[in-house]
Amino acid sequence: MGETSVPVVVVMGVAGVGKSTVAQALAKLLGAPCAEGDDFHPDANIAKMSAGIPLDDTDRWPWLQRIAEWMAERGREGTGGVVTCSALKRRYRDVLRVGYPDAFFVHLSGDRALIGDRMSHRSGHFMPTSLLDSQFEILEPLEPDERGAVLDVGIGPDELVA
Repeated sequence: MGETSVPVVVVMGVAGVGKSTVAQALAKLLGAPCAEGDDFHPDANIAKMSAGIPLDDTDRWPWLQRIAEWMAERGREGTGGVVTCSALKRRYRDVLRVGYPDAFFVHLSGDRALIGDRMSHRSGHFMPTSLLDSQFEILEPLEPDERGAVLDVGIGPDELVA
């Protein structure tokens, strides 16, 4: 699918790791469209997470497929793009690659305590800090055959984007 010189990048990781901040800055640098993965969730998913209930795979499939469709469209348009998505499991990333097989995954990784602290200080987000442990429990790191990079969020967003 490599129809564009601008890649389709998925900024991934657990809640609170800084996906949105990094994705917006990266999209600006690349001159590419940016999408917030949370905006693709059906209302039922948001209600479930807001109530402190982790999503299961049945909840996630339609959400992942909608993101994959957005990625495919960026490839067809030739614009590239940057999208946030937790993409915690290999099979979730496989769904996203259906939309854009050459997707590049930027896995933002960090210490549980640091990320929990960041989550406790953000406002206006539906994901409660109580669900962070469930995200770490299911997280499957990028495998050697997956295009991507793991970046430690102990440094600032500007350094991560660079």
